[in-house]
Amino acid sequence: MIRWIKIRKYERGLLFRDREFHEVLRPGRHFIFYPTLRVRVKVVSVREVWLDSPVLDVMVRSGLLEGETRILDLKDHERALVWVDGRFEGVYGAGLRALWTTFHDVRVEIVDARKGRFDHPDLAVILASKTGTGMLDAVQVEQNQVALLMVNGRHEEILTPGRYAFWRGVARIETRPVDVHEQVLDISGQELMTADKVTLRLNAVVAYRVIDPVKALITVDSYVQALYREAQLALRSIIGARELDAFLSDKEQVARELAGLIEDRAAILGLQVVALGIKDLILPGEMKSILNRVTEARKAAEADLITRREETAAMRSQANTARIFESNPALMRLRELEVLEKVADKANLSVVLGEKGLADRIMKLL
Repeated sequence: MIRWIKIRKYERGLLFRDREFHEVLRPGRHFIFYPTLRVRVKVVSVREVWLDSPVLDVMVRSGLLEGETRILDLKDHERALVWVDGRFEGVYGAGLRALWTTFHDVRVEIVDARKGRFDHPDLAVILASKTGTGMLDAVQVEQNQVALLMVNGRHEEILTPGRYAFWRGVARIETRPVDVHEQVLDISGQELMTADKVTLRLNAVVAYRVIDPVKALITVDSYVQALYREAQLALRSIIGARELDAFLSDKEQVARELAGLIEDRAAILGLQVVALGIKDLILPGEMKSILNRVTEARKAAEADLITRREETAAMRSQANTARIFESNPALMRLRELEVLEKVADKANLSVVLGEKGLADRIMKLL
């Protein structure tokens, strides 16, 4: 039995005899002799990039596909990036594959996935593909952030802002983002007792930033909670050692001492305290009433003291003037004339001057 088969330019014929791969038929007319019915020709199109066959390994080992295909025999740790006609085709893992190269421009990159992290100039295109999404985990580190890269539970490096990709199934990859711009922590509703047993409530604020992400994430479970706890303890320590009046009179000094206590502990946590201040202070109702009365009494005493001081100064000035007049009679007579001049503006006054002074010689006053 003889029959002929036409293979077009974009086709290939896979000839099997007794279910074993025997030959690749190139374009043209082929006359096939069928001594039995166990001869079969499978016509495939090389316009399709991939060559699929259950006996692909046999076909590859025969060497008959050389020159027209690109063989991918990937190990467990290898990945293949495939471009067809300048367009990204996909990412492929371990296994045996064949791509027709006669009809298309095929480019393949083999990468080692054991590194875990995957860097490539066309990372955005690769991640946008279906195979890329299935083979890679993408991580985006935003502006004002860094991220700790943990591989199998061990810190490997610090990732700066950008986009990163990691191979799935190779290692246990974890990224832990850290915000590194200045942040504000409110220490609110703290009920504290001063050294003179006065209970008060205050709100404080701590401005800080992360300067060592490794310490911040590895030293403690939560660096925010740790900083909050340290601020609480510092407030109780400093305010508990002061009386209420001393605290109210110099809150800025209290804030400076608080910052000094917190900064050392914050450095161990990988943090920098930028500023610390006491925002609100709330006293019990009866204590506010007492302080108001004390303030009122203090201000009244200060006002009375100022009045007495001014009166004393005035009397001292009059005494000094009297001593000057006593030692200089001419000045006294001038002063008398000034007084008489002022009186004359208000009434008719007749004056007779004598030797012993005007006061002894007034004859008539109308």
